[in-house]
Amino acid sequence: MTSGTGQRFFISYAGTDRLWAEWVGWHLERDGHVVELDVWDWRTGDDFVRRMDDGLETADAVVALFSKSYFEVGRWTQEERSAVVARRDRIIPLAVEPLSNHDVDPLLASKVRKSLHGLGEADAIRALREAVNGSGRPTGPPAFPGSAPEAPEAPVLPEGPRPALPGGPDEPGVWNVRRRNRDFSGREAQIVQLRDSLLSGRQSVVYALHGMGGIGKTQIAVEYAHRFASQYDLVWWIDAEQSDQIPIHYTELADRIGVALAEAGAEHNARMLLQHLRTRPRWLIILDNAEDPEQIEPWLPEGPGHVLITSRNPNWRRLAHTTALDVFSRADSLAYLRTRISGIAEQQADTLAQELGDLPLALAQAAGVIENGPPVDLYRRLLSDSTSRILRLGEVPDYPVPLAASVGIATEGLDDKHPGAAALLRLAAFLGPEPIPTGWLVNARPRLTTIPGDPGDPLWTRTALEPLRRYGLARIDGEALQLHRLTQAVLRDQVDTAQLEAIHDDAAAVLAAVDPGDPYSPGDWPGWASLTSHLIAQHIDVARRPELRPLLRNAVNFLIRSAQPRTAAELATTLRDTWSAESGPDHPDVLTCTQYLGHATSDLGDIRGARPIIEDALVRRRRTLGDDDPDTLQSANDLAVVLASLGEYQESLRIHRETLDHRRRVLGDEHPETLQSADNLAAALGRMGEHVVARDMLEDTLGRRRRILGDDNPETFRSALSLALSLQALGDVTEARRLEEETQARCRETLGDDHPVTLYAVQCLADALNEMGEHREARTMLEDGLARRRRASGEDHPETVKAVYALAVNLNALGEHSESRRMMADVLAWRRRVLGPDHPQTLDSADALAAVLRKSHDYEEGRRLLEDTVVRRRRVFGEDHDDTLTSAHNLGVTLCHLRSLAAGAKVLEDVHARRRRKLGDDHEATRTTMLSLAAAYRRLGLHRKAQKLTAKPKRRFSRKSR
Repeated sequence: MTSGTGQRFFISYAGTDRLWAEWVGWHLERDGHVVELDVWDWRTGDDFVRRMDDGLETADAVVALFSKSYFEVGRWTQEERSAVVARRDRIIPLAVEPLSNHDVDPLLASKVRKSLHGLGEADAIRALREAVNGSGRPTGPPAFPGSAPEAPEAPVLPEGPRPALPGGPDEPGVWNVRRRNRDFSGREAQIVQLRDSLLSGRQSVVYALHGMGGIGKTQIAVEYAHRFASQYDLVWWIDAEQSDQIPIHYTELADRIGVALAEAGAEHNARMLLQHLRTRPRWLIILDNAEDPEQIEPWLPEGPGHVLITSRNPNWRRLAHTTALDVFSRADSLAYLRTRISGIAEQQADTLAQELGDLPLALAQAAGVIENGPPVDLYRRLLSDSTSRILRLGEVPDYPVPLAASVGIATEGLDDKHPGAAALLRLAAFLGPEPIPTGWLVNARPRLTTIPGDPGDPLWTRTALEPLRRYGLARIDGEALQLHRLTQAVLRDQVDTAQLEAIHDDAAAVLAAVDPGDPYSPGDWPGWASLTSHLIAQHIDVARRPELRPLLRNAVNFLIRSAQPRTAAELATTLRDTWSAESGPDHPDVLTCTQYLGHATSDLGDIRGARPIIEDALVRRRRTLGDDDPDTLQSANDLAVVLASLGEYQESLRIHRETLDHRRRVLGDEHPETLQSADNLAAALGRMGEHVVARDMLEDTLGRRRRILGDDNPETFRSALSLALSLQALGDVTEARRLEEETQARCRETLGDDHPVTLYAVQCLADALNEMGEHREARTMLEDGLARRRRASGEDHPETVKAVYALAVNLNALGEHSESRRMMADVLAWRRRVLGPDHPQTLDSADALAAVLRKSHDYEEGRRLLEDTVVRRRRVFGEDHDDTLTSAHNLGVTLCHLRSLAAGAKVLEDVHARRRRKLGDDHEATRTTMLSLAAAYRRLGLHRKAQKLTAKPKRRFSRKSR
C-alpha cells in the first residue's frame, strides 16, 4: 500500500463498465485495501439484495463508477438505488466517461468526482489513489509556476499480471472487425456470461453462441469485440460459413503479423499461424456463422487466447462452451424500440414487440421501415396481412439479409437432403408458436399424409428433428420443438397451394390426437394450456373441423376455469357463430358455446351483458332438451348466479332451489353438478340472512366435495370459503379464520397467487383478521390483493371495486379516515352508476361510507346517507334482514351523536328487539346494540332503564350461535 491504512471498499458499477470495476478493484487490493466486487465474491444463487446490503453496510466507503449506463433509467433495482443513495456521504465517485450533471442522479450530482477516462494508466492510478486517499498537503515546496513543469513521478506499477486499463486504444494493433452497431442494446447478461466463460481457462478457451437466424449472434460477437478490444493485442474476424475458406482467411492474418511465407500455399500458412498462436497471448479469433463442427475442428486455434464461434448449429458441446441464444427479453425489446422509433407509445411498443416475437432482426427491420414510412399501427396491419412481403423490407445494415431471406437460406435444399424434416417444418408452421410436444407427433403419425417414410418408424421424429435443430430453424428442447412465429409466417407463405389442404388436414390430425385430461382439474391445466395455444393460433380454421369440436368445447371450459375469460369469450364467440351457421342456432354444440360465452362475459365483469346470453341458452335448451336435461339445469344455475350478481336475490334463491331439486332427482346427491347447486343455494340463503341453514348445508357440501373432488379442487375451495363466511356471520370468527388460512394456502399452491379464487380467499381471510382487530396484517394482504386484481382485471371490474371497498374498510379501522372516505366515496359512486342505487353492494358501500363519516365526526352527512340506506334496505330485504338491522343500528348511533337522543334510542330499541328475536341474546350483534342502547339511556338520564338493560342474569358469552 502506498499511503494510509487499508480500508474496505464496495464497488458499485453498471454491467457495461465491468472492465473498469475489475481494474479499480485490482489496483485497490494491490494497495492493501479490501474490495468487495460482485463478479469476484458473489456466487450463482446468492441473494442479490442481501449480498449488496451486507457489502454496503460493512464497507468504509462505496467506490461508484459513474457513467451514462450507471444512471440509465431502469438499470437499478429500487433496493440498490435506495441503498447507494442512503450511503451517499460515503461514496467515492469515479467518472469513467465524460458526464454532465444532467446525466447524473440529482441526489448524487453534487458529489465531486474524479475522472479516470482519457488518462494513461499511470495517471489513472494516480487519480484513483488521490480519490481514495485524498491528495493531502504537499510534503515539499510547490514548483514555481513560471518555470517549465517537471514531469510528475510515475507511480510504481505492481509486478505480475494485471487487467489492462479500460478505455485504452479503441482497437488493438491487429484488427479487422466490422464497425460497431450504434443501435446495439440489451444482452448484458449474455455478454457477462460470454466474458466469464472466456476467462474461465488459461489456455485456448472456445465459446459457441448458437441460435436461429436473426437472433443477434453476430451482433453480440461484434459488441464483445469492441467492448473488450483493450484486453487483446489481436482480434481477427472470419466469415466461417464456408469452412474450406478458413485457411485463406488465416493466411491473410498470417501475412498481417509477418509469419506467412509468400511461396507457401494457404494451408501451409494457416498451419504456421496456428503454430504462432500457441505461443502468443491476448488474441481473439471470431468464427462467424460456422455450421459444421467437424469441418471447423481442424482449424480451431490453441494457445493462450480465445475463440468465439457463432452458429445456427447447437452441436458444439464437444469443442466449446455453448450458450443457446434466445430472443430479446421484452424489456430489451421495448428499450430498443424506444431508442429507434421516436415517440412510440409504451403500449404500441409492447404490442409490436409481441407480434414480432421479440426477435432482434425483426425489431431492427420494423424500426427501419417505421423510421422511413408507415406509422406503427399501419406496419402492424401490414405485418398481419402481408408477412413475408413486409419482412423483406427494412434497412438493417448491421444484418446481412432480411428475415424472409434468412429463413429462405436456411431452408434451401432441405427438401432434397432431409425431406422428412422439410415436411415436418411446414406442418409445424401451421400450428402455434408455442412448443409442440413430440408425443403429439408420435401419436398422430399414422394419420399424417404429408410426412414421407414409414409411419411405424419409432425413430422418425429424431430423424426429422435433427436437421431442423442443426440449421437453427427450430428449437428442440427436451420433448418438444418450437418455431419462431415469424419463421412460421415466412414458411406458410412459401407453401405450394397444392399442398395446403393436406398440411391443414395433418395439423388438425395432430391436434385431434391430443388428450390433455379434465379441463376442471388444475393438475391437467398445463396440458390444456399447451393444446389451447395451438387451437387458437388461427393458422388453420379449427372451427370448421368436426373432429376438433369436443376439444374446442373443452378448451373454452378450460379457459374459463383457469381464469382466462377474455380468450374464452373470443373463442366461444367464434365457435358459436361458425357452428350456428353450419348446424343451426339450437344445436347442442352451439348452445354449449353460448353458455360458456355467458359465463366468460360475466367473469369479464359485464354482468348485464351476460344475462341475455345466458337467458337465450336456457330458453333454447328448455325447448330442445327439456327441463330436466343436465345442460338445461346448468344454464338455470348460471342464470341464478348472474341474477345474484345483479342484486336480484329473491329470484336467484328461487331458481337455485328449483335447480337443486331437479339435479338431486336427475343426477343424484353426490354428482358434482348437484353439489354446485347445493353450494350456490347455501350462499343464496346466507345473502338472505339464513346463516344457520346455510352453515349446515355448506358443512355437508364441503364434506362431499372433499370426498368426491379432492381437497385441492377449485370447487372444494369455494365451498370452504362459503362455509367460513357463514361461520363468521354467526360470530365464530376464530374457526372462520382457521378455515380461510388453510384454504388460501392451498389456493396459492394449486392455482397460483393471481387466480380469482385465490384472491377471493385472501380477501375473506383479511376480512376475518379485520374483525379480530389485526388490521395491519389485513392491510398488507388487501393492498397486495388489490394490486393483483387491478393487474389481472382492470380498474373497473366489479371484483376490483370489491377489493377497493375492503381496503377502504380496513383503512377506516386503522384511523386513516381521510383516505378511507375518498376511496369509499369512489366505490359508492361507481356502484350507483353501474349496479344501481338499490343494489345490495351499493347499499353496503353507503353504510360503510357512513361509518367513515361517523369516525370523521361528520354526523349530519352520515345521518342523511343512513336514512336513505335504511329505507332502501327495508324495501329490498325486509325489516329483519341482518344488513337492514346493521344500517338501522348505525343510524341510531349517529342520531345519538347528533344529540337526537330520543329518536336514536327509539331506533336502537327496535333493532335490539329484532336481533334478540332472530339471533338470541348471546350473539355479538345483539350485545353491540344493547350496549349502544344503554349508553343512549344514560345520556337521556334513564339510568335505571340502562341498568336494567345491562344487568341481565349472568350468562356465558359465546361468539358461536349454533
